[in-house]
Parts: sequence; C-alpha cells; structure tokens
Amino acid sequence: MTDFGEFWDKSYRNLIVEAGTLAIKDAGIEGKDVDAAYVGSMTPGLFIGQEHVGALVADYVGLRGIPATRVEGACASGGLAINAAYNSIKSGEYDIVVAAGVEKMTDVSTGRATVALAGAADQEWEAFHGVTFPGLYALMARRHMKEYGTTEEQMAMVAVKNHENGALNPHAQYRSTITVKQVMESIPVADPLKILDCSPITDGAAVVILASEEKAKKLCENPVWLKTSACATDALALHDRESLCKTEAAIRAGRTAFKKSGLTPDDIDFAEVHDCFTIAEIMAIESLGFCPIGKGGKFTEDGETKLNGSKPVNTSGGLKSKGHPVGATGIAQACEAVLQLRGEAGKRQVKDAKYGLTHNVGGSGATCVVNIFAGGDVE
Repeated sequence: MTDFGEFWDKSYRNLIVEAGTLAIKDAGIEGKDVDAAYVGSMTPGLFIGQEHVGALVADYVGLRGIPATRVEGACASGGLAINAAYNSIKSGEYDIVVAAGVEKMTDVSTGRATVALAGAADQEWEAFHGVTFPGLYALMARRHMKEYGTTEEQMAMVAVKNHENGALNPHAQYRSTITVKQVMESIPVADPLKILDCSPITDGAAVVILASEEKAKKLCENPVWLKTSACATDALALHDRESLCKTEAAIRAGRTAFKKSGLTPDDIDFAEVHDCFTIAEIMAIESLGFCPIGKGGKFTEDGETKLNGSKPVNTSGGLKSKGHPVGATGIAQACEAVLQLRGEAGKRQVKDAKYGLTHNVGGSGATCVVNIFAGGDVE
C-alpha cells in the first residue's frame, strides 16, 4: 500500500501504480502471471472526473489485456473487490487475481467531497433533505447512548486507542497520539460526534494478490490464507432498518464468515473494523460477536480492544488514524491482516496471531464485507 494522506504531487494513477508495483514485487510474480483484476473505487467520477477505471488501472499497472473490473459498494468497494477476486478463484476461472483499491479525494473542496460521499446514502429520503454521513452516524450514536448507556467518553476512547496504534504505522495519515480530553473538546460536527470522532478525507491505494491454493504454495513458502469472504446488505435508509443500534449487514456477513470458516469470534486474534466514526467501531465489535450488543462502549473502556487487550482492534490505526481513501480502505485492512499474520507489523505486532478478521462497511451500514485470514502454518 501507499502512504495514506493528502498528496498534491500524486495522481490517482500514480497511487495505484505505486501500490500495484509493490504488491507484484512482494508476491514474487510478473505482470504476465496475473489472470484478472478487480478494482475497488467508490466515486472517481465525482472526485477526479474519471470513470472506466478498470481499464485505466490495468493499463498503468502493466496488466493491459487482462479482464479488469471496477467494483463499487461505497466505502466497502475494496472489500468487495477482494470478495470478487476470491470467488473468481474459487470458481476455478482464474489462478492469480489482483484485488486493488484506490481513491483520490483531496483534489476537491470539502463541500464537493461531502456531496460525493452522500451518494452512498439514500438520495431521495436522506441526502436530498440535507443529511450527511456524520449526521447519520450521529443518529446511530445518540440512539445507542439512549438504549445502552454508551457515553461520549467511551466513543472518544476508540479514537485515542486508534491514534496510539496509528502512531506506530509508517503508512498512517495521522501518526500522533491524542487524549480523551482533546476528543471531547474538539469541534462539534453532528452531536454527539466531534471532529476527532470522524475519519479524515484521504488519498491512497492498496493492492493484494490472491492465488489458488496450488499456485500459492508454488509461489510462497508461507502464504497467508484467505479462509473465507462473506458479504451482506441491509436497507439503504436508516428509517427502514430494524434498529439504529446495530448493523444487520455486519451481523449477517460475520455469521456467514464464521460458519464457512468453521471459526468463532473467540478464535479471532485481531480485527480491522470500519471505524469511519468512533460509534461505528463500537457497533462493529458488537455485530461481530466480540462482545454482546450494547456492551461495545464498556468493552472499549476496559481496554479489551487495545494492542495488549483480549481482542486487539484496528492495530493499523483504523480509518480514524490510518486514513480512509474510501475505495482503498478494505484492501488496506487486508494488508494489515497479512502483516500481522506474517509477524511483520513491528511495534504494533499482535503476539502469536493466527487468525485475523477484516470488516469493511459501505455507507451507513447497508453493505458489509467480512474476510477471515489465517497464518501460513494454520490449517
């Protein structure tokens, strides 16, 4: 993956070429070995005026001629690209597939970026009436607080923890620590969310190479395995959902992933979850079964999600600290899973990590992709 941040001197294609070149080198293959590519990119048309990015990426990464498909599922576009690559290999159609994600978000004003991102909400019933994504997640946060007693301080602790991890990640957009006091006193965005409860606007790209079991064993002595990839959906608009306090798509995707992999939440050694806002991480760990529904705030407050906790979450720094180039986020989560399972995560390494999970959400939770990874020495 590239560094994540605001890059005036790098274009959309510069970013994907950088990440793609690194991934192909890491995999020990050449461009001619790749059978197909899936590119997660949410809204390049509104951000940089470029559509038809499947062919663009294949061309500039040196893969001209192969089937290359853009995959879009709002902020879950990267996770869906992995899901598509995984299924194309499992079907027997391809042996080696690129799953890529890229977004260039900072070349437009904050207002235009807000409009672009609002496309992931229900246009007729939400965006048209002026509701932004901070507003949607603020509604979820306020309801979670009312039903379960979750506090603003507990949400602030998510941000503090993720910045502690991001400070150890050389690719992170924000490599500085913060305090609960700083979060609580930061600029209000949509009550109860403040600016330090929110992930930033980010440029970046990330790429992973997937291969069939037979090919992987020939290419690598100790590959990281993608045990399973599952996705699910829910109503696009919040008012049509069963509850504002849980993300049904995540519950369903997680349940399917655990069933297909033969694992349980207790087996997972670390997780990268979609913390676009601090309340989103609290709801994610509940939906995935790491703690009971309604207990995510207390689970966080007790330190269970820290690097040295019982269930380390967002060891990379998460979207909050690492950054959130929407199309690339799900792929970057997979990059962190690979580093952890290889034992190459440096100061943020989880001890004896065998199984990792990634949770990538589109919009306010209408799409969710859950991927489960295993270290090379795990059956």
